[in-house]
Amino acid sequence: MGCFVSTPSDTGGQRRRPGSIGEVVVYIPGFRIPKSIDFTQSIGESLPKNLIDRISGLRTRVVVMAAQESPIASKSRRRTATRHGGSSSDDLLQALEEYLPVLLGLGEDGRQLRDKVNFVWLNQEDAAEETGMSNVWYEVLSVLHLMAMLCLSQANSLLMPKSYSDGYQPRVSEESRRNSVEIFLKASGYLDCAIRQVLPQIGNDMRRELPVDLAEGNLRAISLQALGQAVDLQLGMAIDSPKATLAVKRRLACEMVKYWQQAQDNIAGLPLQDGWGKKHQSFVKWKFLESKAAAYYFHGLILDEGNTEKSHRAAAAALHASEEFLRESKKASDAFHSTSPTSRSPVLWGSMKYLSEKIPKEASSKVRINRDLYSQESVIDTAPVLPDFPLALKPDDYQLPQADLSWKRENKQQQENL
Repeated sequence: MGCFVSTPSDTGGQRRRPGSIGEVVVYIPGFRIPKSIDFTQSIGESLPKNLIDRISGLRTRVVVMAAQESPIASKSRRRTATRHGGSSSDDLLQALEEYLPVLLGLGEDGRQLRDKVNFVWLNQEDAAEETGMSNVWYEVLSVLHLMAMLCLSQANSLLMPKSYSDGYQPRVSEESRRNSVEIFLKASGYLDCAIRQVLPQIGNDMRRELPVDLAEGNLRAISLQALGQAVDLQLGMAIDSPKATLAVKRRLACEMVKYWQQAQDNIAGLPLQDGWGKKHQSFVKWKFLESKAAAYYFHGLILDEGNTEKSHRAAAAALHASEEFLRESKKASDAFHSTSPTSRSPVLWGSMKYLSEKIPKEASSKVRINRDLYSQESVIDTAPVLPDFPLALKPDDYQLPQADLSWKRENKQQQENL
């Protein structure tokens, strides 16, 4: 069944706790770091030296690169170029993709090695400084989680507003926004695979001992967060497009509400600690309130196109609700950024730049017009119910790769030796 060891946070571990993580567009809730292990000591007598050396070398490369990448992911810096023209996060992602097929050979059915190696990772959101488990599926789960976090880190870098020589305010290019949508779907796909294909391989007793970083609710919340931020980018591009109708914008905003609502529901019951965990909860709350402000705004504009007093009153109520949610979202943003490790918002851009300017004007205008046209009875009624649209964006359909061919050669060699 495998064993586990969790080291409390007060034992002087190596977990990084920066005072500030700089500017944040995409919150990266759990950048976990693997610790070095000795495969030879655990399974040296069960496998040939060349296979031991290969899996050990691949994991050591991941350990070194993850330790170097972690401050970059936590500090929201521009993507760091490597001498090959890529970025350090791209290189680490490739290293993880190369490690995974070789690792999966340890978990193949009939192989007696899946519980022999104690894999240790430093946590970020859990109270325990680190968690070690003698189960290959814990390692696979940790690898997929790190791959998703790297994607969020890449999206955060792409979505930092950049200055151009045209004299306008810093902004995010449409190409960066479109690329980020694809990256968000990729991150969500890794986490969806972890939930569908990996968690079922871990027994219930061991699943209860997983760090909160890898709890099913947290994996689902981060996957939904990625989808919610992808829809936000789509909404921003729709706002910029003269061809996008109000109906399209309302649908996107209402779908965004559902993604963030589900993310909030999944994270609500988790035993998250002060710091990274509480900041994660604050981020989800902030984005949920922003999405409600957007949805009620576009819903109010559509209701206002009606020709009846009832529709006009409903429009005013929706726009008033939008203004209230916008006000609450700004408070939630302040709470998020002030939660340790502290952070900052970059210059406002995208859907929220547009909505922050439009919502106060539209809300006050519609209320004033309604008061002029109709009786002085309560103009601001209860906010109307938002339309319920099916969710269009889905995670990428990522599947675990096949075990590396070196394991088949090892099986063949063992059969020939019988």
